[in-house]
Amino acid sequence: MTGEQYKELSIREFTAAAKRYEGNHAGVYALCRKDYPDILEELEKEDFYNLLDAGCGPAPMISLLSEKYPEKHYTGLDLTPLMIETAREKQIPNAEFVVGDCEDMPFAAESFDAVICSMSFHHYPDPLAFFREVRRCLKPGGRLILRDMTGPDWVVWLMNHLEMPLAHLSGHGDYRGYTLADIRVLGEQAGLKPEKVEHRKGFRLHAVLRKP
Repeated sequence: MTGEQYKELSIREFTAAAKRYEGNHAGVYALCRKDYPDILEELEKEDFYNLLDAGCGPAPMISLLSEKYPEKHYTGLDLTPLMIETAREKQIPNAEFVVGDCEDMPFAAESFDAVICSMSFHHYPDPLAFFREVRRCLKPGGRLILRDMTGPDWVVWLMNHLEMPLAHLSGHGDYRGYTLADIRVLGEQAGLKPEKVEHRKGFRLHAVLRKP
């Protein structure tokens, strides 16, 4: 498939999932909730004001952040229009939601102190473009906090050669999984400094990359 075909598959998948994503029948998407505490813990290590949630879905993370830090400003970006519509329905103060592509962000350079991306990265057909856009949109010294699926090299191989082809047949827009080494290389190629790239429980990647 082409990159655009992967994106169309993701839009179809998440259009179907938008209204149940945060409910009792979220299915596999409920696993994303396990990432929120680690993201929050990482964010709280440094001050921030303008935050971007890349691949925000119906804004569960921005909802939590806005309740805890109502004085901050939040932006959510997602490729799926119904996800953005669902996020807007929450009427979260100090938050705006934009339909757009995380590989080609519709924001000015140096707009954000921090970018978070939780369980969305494996849907991006051009991961280097995403990292480059993050670098462009971050202020100097700003951070990307990235959470996604990973595991030992053999687990990632199985993800990419067995799990994801089966996911495509069932209508999921997953592109590929990444090893820790992949993340370091992509970050460095984009001009981001990998400060923390590690495994966390539940086959999770936890990474912090900084714009110099």
